[in-house]
Amino acid sequence: MGDKKGLLFDATLCIGCGACYEACKERNQLPRTAAHFLEDRLSDQTYTVVKRRGGRFVRQLCMHCEVPTCVSVCPVGALEKTATGPVIYHEARCIGCRYCMLACPFGIPKYEWRKILPRVRKCDLCADRLAAGRPTACAEVCPTGATRFGDRQALIEEARARIRAHPQKYVPRIYGLEEVGGTSVLLLSDVPFERLGYRTDLLSEPLPLLTWQVLQKIPNFVVVGSVLLGGIWWITNRRREVQLREHQQREVREPSASESADPSHEEP
Repeated sequence: MGDKKGLLFDATLCIGCGACYEACKERNQLPRTAAHFLEDRLSDQTYTVVKRRGGRFVRQLCMHCEVPTCVSVCPVGALEKTATGPVIYHEARCIGCRYCMLACPFGIPKYEWRKILPRVRKCDLCADRLAAGRPTACAEVCPTGATRFGDRQALIEEARARIRAHPQKYVPRIYGLEEVGGTSVLLLSDVPFERLGYRTDLLSEPLPLLTWQVLQKIPNFVVVGSVLLGGIWWITNRRREVQLREHQQREVREPSASESADPSHEEP
């Protein structure tokens, strides 16, 4: 078996039950954010959604690019593409620049705007489950096999086999096979992908390669920028340490409700 894992989503099999949505919420301990899952949208508290578009139910989640633009633009290495496929986030390194949000061609990363110590949030392809040899939570609960988990190459071969077996049914293309250099999440459909809300104007060349072709021509800017961003990283993390310490000190100083009600804690 190969090392790189992925998901294959077949829009012709999805019944819009929302099991993937609920499984993601449960696995990540996320609160309910909409009256009905079809009304929800990606946010810092929702990592995957199901939408009805083009007469089909479709999923939206991080595509886990093979050569992620978000990883390439992060100045402090807060995002990482792992050998097994997931693009994961290291919150301790993040300086909150949000370059990843601007760079993502799929508009996936979201920011915790309402928190004192905000983080970037997105699907991590259940990296912990993969490490334990388990499938993603969404694929595990899918009742129709619309979302399948497995080795990326095996999923590509399966998708090709479905297209060969039913050429009149499927669009003769695997979305994510070539887009921006390829993604770990692959899609099949019987209607044009643009009707499902997927971008079809993306290049097949990984976007980070285009970025570095430009940056290599201005090495002084890169060096100076790296130094400045390194300083910002130190300041940001120092600020977080101070805020956390102050919060912990307040908790120690402030008596609990039960202590306040206890006569033994009252002044004579």
